Amino acid sequence: MGRHLHFDCFSGVSGDMVLGALVSAGLPWIDLVKGLKGLKLTGYTLRKREVHRGALPAIKVDVIVQQGFQRPLTLTRIRKILADSTLPGPVKERSRLVFDRLAEAEGVAHGVDQKDVHFHEVGVVDSFIDVVGGVLGCYLLNATRVTASPINVGAGSIQTSHGLLPVPGPAVAALARGVPIYADGPRCELATPTGVALLLTLASEFGPLPTMRSMALGYGAGDHNPDGWPNVLRLFVEEEPTSAANQTERMIQIETNLDDLSPQTYEYIMEQLFQVGAVDVVLVPVIMKKSRPGILLSCLATEDRTDAVVEVLFQETTTLGVRLHEVRRRVLTRRFVPVTTQGGVVRMKVAEIGAGWEKAAPEYEDCKAIAQRTGRPLKTVMEEALMAYRRGRKKTRITMARGRA
Repeated sequence: MGRHLHFDCFSGVSGDMVLGALVSAGLPWIDLVKGLKGLKLTGYTLRKREVHRGALPAIKVDVIVQQGFQRPLTLTRIRKILADSTLPGPVKERSRLVFDRLAEAEGVAHGVDQKDVHFHEVGVVDSFIDVVGGVLGCYLLNATRVTASPINVGAGSIQTSHGLLPVPGPAVAALARGVPIYADGPRCELATPTGVALLLTLASEFGPLPTMRSMALGYGAGDHNPDGWPNVLRLFVEEEPTSAANQTERMIQIETNLDDLSPQTYEYIMEQLFQVGAVDVVLVPVIMKKSRPGILLSCLATEDRTDAVVEVLFQETTTLGVRLHEVRRRVLTRRFVPVTTQGGVVRMKVAEIGAGWEKAAPEYEDCKAIAQRTGRPLKTVMEEALMAYRRGRKKTRITMARGRA
């Protein structure tokens, strides 16, 4: 039995908030502490406490550092510490990818190469525990699917060693490319680079709360406690069958015919439809009455998002009416697996067919961002990501075979 975890980031996200939410939702504290010993780091103590943020009770996890590293750590050194640990293989890999994302974002934010980014002193221990603890916690809860809401990044400005900077800071802004974000609440930073990098690595999709039967609920507290604002990360946990491939779900198909709308607006309308919760949008050329060429615009959405989709169609198109059909759809179990390429981290969308077979494709937006940043052909970036995933799969199979030998 696997679990679906949905992180509700209405007050942002940070590494300690992820830890607190996991513990609050049922992650055994003893298992977390014991598991983190596999990292082979000393000089810190892990503590949990019950707190209130606004009107909400929550768990606050603190990493109390007695002694940090003697000098800043490079990404290469961090990778070696992870490789030398006794953590489970998937935890090592995903933790490394979180640090890869952090280094890439810091490099973009400060105009230096990823390999030249340094993680400083005491903060490294804190980051290690937050990153590895978040990944390990999902692993211990047997999370087979992780989703997240749009991220509230906060507002205003923050004082840093580089001077006064707007919220979100440069690293969070770099990490948030392709991720839905917004600003609300108190004028302070609500999302940290560590928290955003964790969700980017763990979550397969970002969007509104999906239809789910929540069996557990957790609240992880942040450091700040603004007046009148519940600064917590909310976590919904749903039990999922081992095989979800044969399950169907009820959806609503919304359609309308258009023959007098400028094609320049199609891209914007599709973006608006996806933003309000449409899971699929297609445009199909059709011949309408009096042989006029037109477009059939068809959307797929859950019932609770149907009204929002229809509202966009009425506001943004020339249609005077839409057709609604109840349909059933069957989907394969999917997950996102991050892989490291020459230009950066790419998420691979992996679907399980059954009997050990699967299909995988690189996430277009990740590859597009790398192609634009590096000047390399998009096709080359996508092929490199697919090859990196296949090499990782081959290595995993060899390791499993040796373990059985």
